[in-house]
Amino acid sequence: MARLETPEAKLPATNISSAVRIAAIGLRTVFIVTLLALTVRVSLPQSETIWTAYETPADLIRLCLGLALCVWLLFMLFNGPKDAQGYRTWLYLGLAAAPFSLFCLFAVW
Repeated sequence: MARLETPEAKLPATNISSAVRIAAIGLRTVFIVTLLALTVRVSLPQSETIWTAYETPADLIRLCLGLALCVWLLFMLFNGPKDAQGYRTWLYLGLAAAPFSLFCLFAVW
């Protein structure tokens, strides 16, 4: 009786140039760090210091949601794309998203 082997479910290995990889990582990093800075700026208490944010429920909720989003963004910053298509996607997305997010950061600050 012949033994049946199941094929491995892996994507075919595709090579991507180092220039595309570096550009994608750079644009992705700029975009995520800019979102992180925007989140910190927007989630700070409106009229009080950070130590008195617990006195106003809206400021406390804004601060907690901002902290949760910052933790998630930091997690995403250190988890990069897994394949060549992910790098290509971040390259194309980053060309539009990184300048727009920088513009928003300067407008909000």
